[in-house]
Amino acid sequence: MNYIVFDLEWNQSPSGHAGEHPRMPFEIIEIGAVKLNDNFEIVDEFSQLIKPKLYTKLHKYIKDILNYDEETLKNEGVPFKDACSRFLEWCAQPIDGEESSAQDDSNIASADGLNYAFCTWGPSDLAYLQTNMDFYYMKKLPFPLKFYDIQQIYADKYSKDNSVSKLEKAIDKLKLEHDRPFHAAINDAYYTARVMQEGKLGDISEKYVYDIYRYPKSRSESIHDFHNGTLEEIYGEYSSKKAALSDKRITDIRCVRCGRKTANKIKAFQVNSTTDLAVGVCFRHGKMLSTIKFKPASESMDTVFVVKKIHPITKAKYSDIKKRKDILAEKKKERDRKYIERKNSDKRMGNNTKNK
Repeated sequence: MNYIVFDLEWNQSPSGHAGEHPRMPFEIIEIGAVKLNDNFEIVDEFSQLIKPKLYTKLHKYIKDILNYDEETLKNEGVPFKDACSRFLEWCAQPIDGEESSAQDDSNIASADGLNYAFCTWGPSDLAYLQTNMDFYYMKKLPFPLKFYDIQQIYADKYSKDNSVSKLEKAIDKLKLEHDRPFHAAINDAYYTARVMQEGKLGDISEKYVYDIYRYPKSRSESIHDFHNGTLEEIYGEYSSKKAALSDKRITDIRCVRCGRKTANKIKAFQVNSTTDLAVGVCFRHGKMLSTIKFKPASESMDTVFVVKKIHPITKAKYSDIKKRKDILAEKKKERDRKYIERKNSDKRMGNNTKNK
C-alpha cells in the first residue's frame, strides 16, 4: 500500500470575518505531498502552487510565515480544480512494478475504494481539502474515509498526556536535519514523512482514524470498526444531544472482546458540553471506558452526530475517572448551592422592597 503524506498552505480573508466567504473560510494556495511505499521509503513528490480566487491578498499572519508572496501565486499558481485533480490523479498512480488497484484485503484503503492512504500532521488538512473541493463542486472523496494522523500517533508515543506538538518541535526532538525551510507544503509533507521514517512509531496499520468532515446521515451509514484495541462507532444524525442519548446504541457499553453488554460501573457523566464518559464492566474481560463525543452537524444549531469509542482500562485509569466524576459532582453541588442562595437573597430583597 502507498502512503500519501500531504500538507497544505491556505490563506484567509485579510479583513477578518467581514470579508470571509461562508462556504470557504480557508482557501488553499499550495499542495505538497510525498508518496511512500509500505516500507516508508519516499518514491515520489508532488508540489503545486494555486492561484487564489477569493482572497487574492495574503493575510498578514500568513504572509509572514510563507516563503512566497501574492505575485508568485499569481504568476506560478494554477486554478484549484486543476491542481486538485492533478494531485488526486498522482495519488492513485501506482509505484512502478505495483498493480494499479488494491489487492490486499488488509489494506486500510481498500475499503475506501482507494489504493493509498492519506497521512497528515493533524486532521485539518484533509478537512480543508474537502471544503475547497466542495466549493468548486468537485467529486467527493470516498465515504467513510480513513487516514493516519501522524501528529497524534507521534503524541501517543512521545507525550505523557497525549498532547500534540508542532511539526518543528517533533523534528527537533528526533534530532533530524533541517535541510528544508518549514511552512512550504512540500517541505512540511517531507518532514512528516521523516517522522514516520525515524520516529520509531511501530506498526501504524491499525492506528488510522476516520475523517469526520462527512458523517453518517442515517442508520445504514453508521460506522462500526474495531482497530488499535478500540471499538469505534459513528452514528448520525440526531436532532439534538438529548435525542442521541435516547438511542441505546449510544448509551450501551459493550465489551470490545466478547461483544456482550456490560454492567454499569460509572454512569455516564458530562465532562464538558461535547463529551460524556461512562464505565461498564464485563465480568469476563474487565472494565471498559466509553467516550461519547457530540459533534455539530451542519443542518442546524442543535443537530449532532456522535463519535463513540470503547476500550479496556486499567484499575488506575478507572480510579482517575471515578475521582474526576466525584470532583465534577462536588463542583455542581457548589454551583447549585450558590444559585439557590442568590435566588433566596433576591427573593428576600424583593419582599423587603414590597414591605416598604
